[in-house]
Amino acid sequence: MDIRPLPGMEVDGHEFDHRLFETLKAISETFSQRRASRMLGVTPQVLNRRVLRAESLLNMKLVRRSGAGSELTPEGSELLRLYERQMNLLEPSDRIMVAAGYTSSVLAELVLEASGTEGSLFSSSAADSFHLAGKSHLDMIFLDDPIHAYRRDLDFVPVAYDHLVLVGMDAGDVTELEGASFVEVADSPQRLAWEVLSDTGIDFRIVKTVRSPLQAYRLVERTPGLLTFLSGSQFEGSGVLSDETRHVISLVRCDDRADSLVDFILGDGQETVAEAGFEPLQ
Repeated sequence: MDIRPLPGMEVDGHEFDHRLFETLKAISETFSQRRASRMLGVTPQVLNRRVLRAESLLNMKLVRRSGAGSELTPEGSELLRLYERQMNLLEPSDRIMVAAGYTSSVLAELVLEASGTEGSLFSSSAADSFHLAGKSHLDMIFLDDPIHAYRRDLDFVPVAYDHLVLVGMDAGDVTELEGASFVEVADSPQRLAWEVLSDTGIDFRIVKTVRSPLQAYRLVERTPGLLTFLSGSQFEGSGVLSDETRHVISLVRCDDRADSLVDFILGDGQETVAEAGFEPLQ
């Protein structure tokens, strides 16, 4: 079944269907209302009425005569640009579209390459990934922490394991973290470390919150006495809480087009999981 969306737009309180914008596009390509009418299969009179009606409602010129025939005015060109941007958002991509957390994007990139899948990868926070899913045609979301799927009541597929390491200090026991200052990565699996420290009765402070693990790492590197917990798959550090912070890297399917990639990840792709520094499921 071949389906193509043909929406219109509301401009200054007036609704216009796709025919007006197809008319503007045809004129922009042919520089002639007569040739544009032939392209669209309508009479020049019908085409001219479409343009005049829109110009009357919007109180602006959309098409003007030129020495070569007809062309769009700047206002007409801008209206067509906005419509085409809307249409581009509605048209599904011929590439698999993947959003992934800052840590799991490393795995997602290698999985796409190993599977031979043509895909576009967006590295972002979980909140931004789900926002993107609501605005575009994402096929799959990789999550650094499955709690983001739980909170949204979504089914997820475990694909790997990871754990956290302490960066900035080589601690042999959790009690050595008494009074420590930490930089936090927002919406990350660090919540597991904070829970352990709190349950153990360790007094600690979170003095700064950043968006990405790399930001946290760089801040700790240049700030004496500042610590953080980061992914053991991507960073070196003390494994003082590695067992307590072991967690699942997971994915959420947004579209059936992702099924073959999911099958690969759960099968032969587990070798890629190990190569990326994560722990395979088995």
